[in-house]
Amino acid sequence: MGYQVAPYISFRDEAAEALTFYQSVLGGELNIMKMGEMPNADLDEADRDKVMHGQLDLDNGFTLMASDTPTGMEYDAGARITVCLFGDDGPELSPVFDRLAEGGQVVEPYTQAPWGDSFGMLTDRFGVPWMLNAGSGEQG
Repeated sequence: MGYQVAPYISFRDEAAEALTFYQSVLGGELNIMKMGEMPNADLDEADRDKVMHGQLDLDNGFTLMASDTPTGMEYDAGARITVCLFGDDGPELSPVFDRLAEGGQVVEPYTQAPWGDSFGMLTDRFGVPWMLNAGSGEQG
């Protein structure tokens, strides 16, 4: 399949509300996973109903993703959009992650995530935040 590129928007607490609104405007199929649905989730009780990952797949082939920021993490409304590369080929995205990280800062190494996919986060040398995720067809 290769990979796709999508904007990923961070919210403090309104990701589900925003994604539902965007779906009402843009159409498409919406899937939302709550933080409390994660296996072995060790969460602050206030975070259980927050969005771990939300994905709106539009009929035109584009995708919009979003999540809420856990209580213990800093939230910066000015840096709320991240570029997300996603697909089903972990080995293909690994060298892409390494190249994007050159001269930048790795936030989360590209490795197996608790949900089973390969996942990593970085800020490139231009200050642009990126997330890369590769799994068995479940993007995000």
